[in-house]
Amino acid sequence: MAAEKPHCNDVAATGLPLAGLTVLDLTRLLPGPMATMHLADLGADVIKIEDTGVGDYLRGMGPLPAAGEDSFFFQVVNRNKRSLRLDLKSAAGVEVFLRLARDADVIVESFRPGVVDKLGIAYAAVREINPRIVYAAITGYGQDGPWCQRAGHDINFLATSGVLDQIGCRGGAPALPNIQIGDLLGGALTPLVGVLAAVLGARLNGFGRHVDVAMTDAVLAHAVFPLLSVLATGKVAARGEDMLSGGVPCYGVYATADNRYLAVGALETKFWELFCATLARPDLARYGLATGEAGARVRGILSEIIAARPMAHWATLFADVDCCVTPVLRLEETLQHEQIVARQMVIEVGSVRQFAPPWKLSDGQFAPARPATRAGADSDSILAEYGYSAAEIAALRDATVI
Repeated sequence: MAAEKPHCNDVAATGLPLAGLTVLDLTRLLPGPMATMHLADLGADVIKIEDTGVGDYLRGMGPLPAAGEDSFFFQVVNRNKRSLRLDLKSAAGVEVFLRLARDADVIVESFRPGVVDKLGIAYAAVREINPRIVYAAITGYGQDGPWCQRAGHDINFLATSGVLDQIGCRGGAPALPNIQIGDLLGGALTPLVGVLAAVLGARLNGFGRHVDVAMTDAVLAHAVFPLLSVLATGKVAARGEDMLSGGVPCYGVYATADNRYLAVGALETKFWELFCATLARPDLARYGLATGEAGARVRGILSEIIAARPMAHWATLFADVDCCVTPVLRLEETLQHEQIVARQMVIEVGSVRQFAPPWKLSDGQFAPARPATRAGADSDSILAEYGYSAAEIAALRDATVI
């Protein structure tokens, strides 16, 4: 074992808060890699561990920058990590993993429940050699319960949590969002809360924890407005009829003459009154939260007014009117929006445009120092840091362990 805890992350030099934290990342696809990229962006040394076969199949999923290169999808959720290929189905591979785990702070995995036990790298095995380890498991339905072994994707987690039923227009089918709510809110951001809380606990008392995150649980736990309806009436409002999904005139989307949309979020009385005054319709001011026939009538009036002019007209009219009314932008427009540009939310890492971390820290600035790396590109240097000799590394490679 190395004389002191290895840590090699270029962003550590920038003074980011997680510099010195070592994370072993066994995840693939979207939720886990996004979670660990957030940790890497905050300064952690994230070692992405892939098998010696296909590895993370996100590398080949979706558009490729060029033949033989990793996909854009892979690159935008795996920056600032190092890569180690490791055969965890071999005894030698498990031995290597446990050697790294002895000095790690966090392990993140996203296998089905029981897989890490069969491999011999489960929480119990790691805890024996590293009591302060924080071991996070990200799954669709959790580590227990009758559905724990079921396969699923974002659409299934949203469906099971009751959230998908609430997304869409009145009278229409459930709509599929192009932001993966279950994967990202449930599988990327929620685990980070548990992981960082457990890391803090380990620093305070010397003992880590197992963090079990089910994406279905996480989505359900944030379904606040549907729950309010159930508490008040015993059932959810019909799709498109809750207050924030199209049930009241002051909060919704309205089509423009050129088939664009205007987002109206004038919930508060002062904003709604200003909105109505700007449209020269002060007579509508009392109906912002109207429901039933009155609400439908006012929504119809607004629809006619807004549909009479193109988006450019409304964007200009409301540009300096502070009443929570904005154009519905397409993403290519968002990337050039003055606020997004001012916040430096679009960056280039390894010639690929991507999003910057969604936080600004007063001390220590994010440094996109490392593009997503090729599978196994750092295997030799990582193992050398953990005390393996050049001959031992060569032997592991000859045996296809790495």
